Amino acid sequence: MTFVNFSLLAGTALVALPIVLHLIMRRKPTLLEFPALRFLQKRHDTNQRSLRLRHLLLLLLRAAVIALLAFALARPSLKLSGGMGSQEAPVAAALIFDAAPHMQYRHENQTRLEAAKDLGLWLLAQLPEQSQIAVLDTRLGTAAVFQADRGAAKDRIQRLEAVSNSQPLAAAVGAAVPLLAQSQLPRKEIYIFTDLSRGAWPAEAAAQLRKQLGSLSDAGVYVVDVGVDHPADYGLGDVRLSAEVLANRGDLTVATDLTCVGAAAERSIELQLRDAKRKREEHRQRTITATPGELHPVEFRLAGLAPGIYQGNLRIIGQDGLAANDLRYFTVEVKEAWRVLVAAPPSLHCDPRYLTEALAPTRWRKEHLARFQCDLCDWQELPTRPLSDYAAVCLLDPAPLEPAMWKRLAEYAADGHGVAIFLGRNAAPGGSFNDPQAQAVLPGKLLRPAPRSGGDVYLAPRDYQHPILAPFRSLAGSVPWQLFPVLDWWNLGDPPTGVTTVLSYNNGRPALLERAVGQGHVLTMTTPVSDNPNRQPWNVLPVTMQSEPWPFVMLVNQLLTYAAGGSEQQLNYYAGQTATLLLDGPAQRQSYLLFSPGDLTFPIPAELGRRDLSITATDAVGNYRLQAGGSRGVDLGFSVNYAPDETRLDRLGDAELKEMFGTVKFHLSHSRGQIDRDVSVGRVGRELFPPLIVLLAVVLALELFVSNRFYKEL
Repeated sequence: MTFVNFSLLAGTALVALPIVLHLIMRRKPTLLEFPALRFLQKRHDTNQRSLRLRHLLLLLLRAAVIALLAFALARPSLKLSGGMGSQEAPVAAALIFDAAPHMQYRHENQTRLEAAKDLGLWLLAQLPEQSQIAVLDTRLGTAAVFQADRGAAKDRIQRLEAVSNSQPLAAAVGAAVPLLAQSQLPRKEIYIFTDLSRGAWPAEAAAQLRKQLGSLSDAGVYVVDVGVDHPADYGLGDVRLSAEVLANRGDLTVATDLTCVGAAAERSIELQLRDAKRKREEHRQRTITATPGELHPVEFRLAGLAPGIYQGNLRIIGQDGLAANDLRYFTVEVKEAWRVLVAAPPSLHCDPRYLTEALAPTRWRKEHLARFQCDLCDWQELPTRPLSDYAAVCLLDPAPLEPAMWKRLAEYAADGHGVAIFLGRNAAPGGSFNDPQAQAVLPGKLLRPAPRSGGDVYLAPRDYQHPILAPFRSLAGSVPWQLFPVLDWWNLGDPPTGVTTVLSYNNGRPALLERAVGQGHVLTMTTPVSDNPNRQPWNVLPVTMQSEPWPFVMLVNQLLTYAAGGSEQQLNYYAGQTATLLLDGPAQRQSYLLFSPGDLTFPIPAELGRRDLSITATDAVGNYRLQAGGSRGVDLGFSVNYAPDETRLDRLGDAELKEMFGTVKFHLSHSRGQIDRDVSVGRVGRELFPPLIVLLAVVLALELFVSNRFYKEL
């Protein structure tokens, strides 16, 4: 227990005053001449004892009044845990501000970050002299240091701005805890200014937060809520593209979700697509009725895109409380048809048209809409073909190759290209497939073909995480794989390091494997895709009498797109992520110019010989352009958006916030008065002045009642 005015406890000595007065003013008995009657004498003795008891009770009540008054004026406080001290003792304080984009929500003409800064500046003025003060925000990479003085702390708060790549508040607290632990000041305090958005308090960070604060158990933790209880806002979710890299004349689907917090209303969403090379723009619009708590899909379809870089955005027309989630950016690239070399044996069992027609149908080729340009050759001609002219190479039911050819394929893949191998009846363990040169490409040694099945084996993806299987993700459970039985396949030995299974059969054996080779990859399927159905085929993947072979068409298109590099190129990122752009060999330069949002230009040096370029300056959201060599040189692009959690406005409830902190004690405040009261309680404990004054009033009333009753009887 501590006292604000300890000296006033000396007033308890005044309890001697009623005792002295009681002794001085005590009534003396009067001697009266009266007949000696036994009954009256007994009555007199009884009255005397009652009188002495009442005098004693009245004495105690009056002494208690004086003692309680002095005790209350001393303002005692009770602190059950932690250190004790006074309000004026210096503290080591960390002021942590949530600077995520959702803090830009505007209410009553003030953003939540501006409201937090106002409270922070007021609190800064209330901190005791000689305090050590650190001002932190949720910007990635912010150093945790004590400011040089109070003026530096004030300037730091005034310069706070919302950041696009914010980290969770638990990470900022984690940076503040070691700093406070180094301070020699006994009292330590953490102030967290937040709007309680769920995005800043991810559930997976709760354990980390509790562990960090638990290591500084004597610190006072104050959560300052600057949020709005019932926000109203309309926002867009992530942009979903049918593909980030398309083939010539490909179709593009741009989709997102409209979200609503607050009242339902109609909102118009506009698509803007720019073709900078041809200086053309396209605008489309949809009107959606948004209701709270629901996701409303918005989709735009664009067809016939010519080769080039396309950048655009989706925008909610009109204004609302939070502008950060009203605009989403995207970039796509349309390329010329990928050239694919298909090598097949001259055999009646092998018909390469099943693959080439699935990749580039005749009608699409005539209309220049095909995504692939397939060049067919006999596998014996393969050594004479310049592989560097192709985006990918396919080997259909290959026979044993010369060691030099296996070496060429390995070098071709290592240079960043894709090789697809479909093993069939022409493969043999005794040939070159198990030689060291072939094993540098293949995912394992060939053992033997599996015993012919009775038609009960078929492709059965375990998951759809690989880019090749991504289009099947929305169709999971509805793809009729069982209608396309696999009768024969190759068993392989233990795979070397770096081999992953992309697709399996329903018996658990691998069907499609991927091996990384240098900067490229080799995809090997253990059953062919070119067997003639009339000559004891190993499978009926390309043809069946029961259903259209659309799963086969989707599978080989995705497989070759991935092999050609179309699936691995990423053109859309979140703020703060490193953007990696693939460079074609002929287009490489020593340096490039990066045009970022806000018309800022940066030179980007490149390392000759590398097929990619990494860009780390991605803090600003918007569309980026990378150029070199003038109008006929390199012209690439990518886009940056806020991560989904950065613009969430739904708030944590009191129960969820308590669960986040667990056993760590904290104070939740919403105003200056609450902060002042909570800090006072945290520093000197719970003041007993109010209950003492109530008790004093009760004792005074009791003293008045007893004295009136006593003197009335006298």
